Amino acid sequence: MDILKSNSTPPQLPYSDYIIYVDESGDHSIESINSRYPLFVLSFCIIRKDTYAQYISPALMRLKFSLFGHDMVIFHEHEIRKKLGAFKTLGKFQREHLLNSLSHLISQFDFTIIPIIIDKIALKCSSFDFPHVYHLAMKLGLEQVYKFLSLKGQKDVKTHIVFEARGRIEDLGLEMEFKRVCDSQNSIEKTLPLEIILADKKTNSAGLQLADMVARPIGLSILRPYQQNQAFDILREKIFREDKTKNDLYVYPIKAKGPEADLEAQAPVG
Repeated sequence: MDILKSNSTPPQLPYSDYIIYVDESGDHSIESINSRYPLFVLSFCIIRKDTYAQYISPALMRLKFSLFGHDMVIFHEHEIRKKLGAFKTLGKFQREHLLNSLSHLISQFDFTIIPIIIDKIALKCSSFDFPHVYHLAMKLGLEQVYKFLSLKGQKDVKTHIVFEARGRIEDLGLEMEFKRVCDSQNSIEKTLPLEIILADKKTNSAGLQLADMVARPIGLSILRPYQQNQAFDILREKIFREDKTKNDLYVYPIKAKGPEADLEAQAPVG
């Protein structure tokens, strides 16, 4: 008997066909900037719920079972790269299997990325009092998310966006800014039908783990454009572009006229 099947028809709720997971690379401090990584990248991973439930989440779970015998391990890009936590026990063959499997799965996963890349040095050198870097990136991301959802016929239903919880004070500030942006305080001047969810990484969300593995390769593609970046080569085709003829990533900001102005790209990077 398939316990997941039901004879009853589920109610038609006003929810989007998509769910979005968000994670960052780099820190949002503008006072103390790491010269080796002066960027802040906020990546929005947009996934159809049926794809997530039927393919992405089970595929990552199966990989965990094959390597660790259980699914309590959390795929965290920093820990994998630095061989920390559960990943320090992996032998050479197991580690290669993990990296190759993750690369293959991510290449096969059907999802869309909206990356927001902030050049903190350029932002700090500007003459304007820009808002909190994380909040600025979120605002830009939400505007792009709305454009994506509009193209998919989803602009009039509620879409949930899952952010990683970072602490009580930061979470409260993020929620307030999220609601402000969604309440038409954005460059589109529209109310955005989006709802925020804050989740601890320990919840073992496959979506948050996917978003965690996406942001850093995008940042490195900007900082070291001529260095081999296999991870970004996989992600490149998943990046959302309104104009399909362009293949650029844009780094913000340069020509903004104030904190609420549209930010224009400093330079396109292929």
